[in-house]
Amino acid sequence: MAIANLGTPRPLAIAHRGGALLAPENTAEAFRAAAAAGAEMVETDLRLTADGHLVCLHDADLTRIAGDSRRVADTDLATLRAILPGLLTLDEAITASAPLGLLLDVKLLDPAILLPILAVLTGNEVLQRCVLGLRDIALLSVARALSPDVALLALATDPDTISEARDAGAAWFRLWQADATEERMAAIRKTGMRSVIMVGQPRSVALPGYPPFPVGRIDADGIRRVMVLRPDAVMLDDPRPLIAMRAVTGLSPS
Repeated sequence: MAIANLGTPRPLAIAHRGGALLAPENTAEAFRAAAAAGAEMVETDLRLTADGHLVCLHDADLTRIAGDSRRVADTDLATLRAILPGLLTLDEAITASAPLGLLLDVKLLDPAILLPILAVLTGNEVLQRCVLGLRDIALLSVARALSPDVALLALATDPDTISEARDAGAAWFRLWQADATEERMAAIRKTGMRSVIMVGQPRSVALPGYPPFPVGRIDADGIRRVMVLRPDAVMLDDPRPLIAMRAVTGLSPS
């Protein structure tokens, strides 16, 4: 799947954390389950170990996923693997995700993290199916200067930094479900960027109002609301309800 040639159907189904409701998150097992479910892309998270390995872990520490308080940045790869046998490095995630699209959510803000990531991606076929998600406008600019070819996704905390993200080199813009309005979606389209809606709540404690679900979760009514906004992609823990509704509605790019 070449990101530059998105094709149909729409919206693309992105399996969040590899498909966290299908199998253990950010694992090859989740990637395989997402592919079997019909997802076009898998999303995984990137952090750096104490000995310099890029690994696919969402949290800064292992408390939630393994009941261990050690921080990823303070722990070497061998130790992490002893605790989490399914742990993937970036190289392994590239192999395990093929031929699906691969969205990399870089959890770190230090620009130094970009060089080792881009070293792996550059000259690799994965560059044609990869989107690099960055959480800071300045980081987007650095990444664009380092690599004119990598597709960049703005994982902006402010949903109204659409123009700034495009000026920094982003080709995609992420909106949380609760922030996804007709006006913002139109603004994204006006810049020529692609839109990604992340379903669920951006907080561990739910904010008042819709949607009432934790990150990555959504119900059928929520999917219908999201589809009306005509996003280019939707990110969710289980892509199957989206794929089923997509087949019914037959939506395609505008």
